[in-house]
Amino acid sequence: MRLNLKDIIEVPGKSVPFECVIEPELISFDSIAEFKSTPKASGRVSNKAGVLVLEGVMDADTLCICDRCGEEFERSMHLDLEAVIGENADEDDPDIFPIYGDEADLDEIISTLFILGMDSKVLCREDCKGICPTCGKNLNHGPCECRKEKDPRFAVLEQLLDKE
Repeated sequence: MRLNLKDIIEVPGKSVPFECVIEPELISFDSIAEFKSTPKASGRVSNKAGVLVLEGVMDADTLCICDRCGEEFERSMHLDLEAVIGENADEDDPDIFPIYGDEADLDEIISTLFILGMDSKVLCREDCKGICPTCGKNLNHGPCECRKEKDPRFAVLEQLLDKE
């Protein structure tokens, strides 16, 4: 979605509101299995002393896959959006999003902010125990029956204990 900024580009203190639906394909992420509701964003772009600043929020209900145990879980995501939009945007400064004519590309800005705002690891809960590396059982459901492997560095000491 393109947002027309013509009325605020030259007028400090002025702002323009926005509300938009974000296409799930634009914000796909490996840990998100599906979006349970359509991602939506709202906010405003303000001219603050000649600098255009986007401020807003994005909300989405998702079905995620835990990066540690592989279980699916529902998660409501709320992301605060903040970005600078400018005519002098270039590849040397990725923190400034470009203006195309008199418009800003909200899809580009919001999808970039969403991906940068995602956790590096998406976990079903903070204390997720993961899976057993031997049998693959989800350790959140209880301990597995695997026998703990002994550290080979202690093999000589174990032989001494076996002799007695």
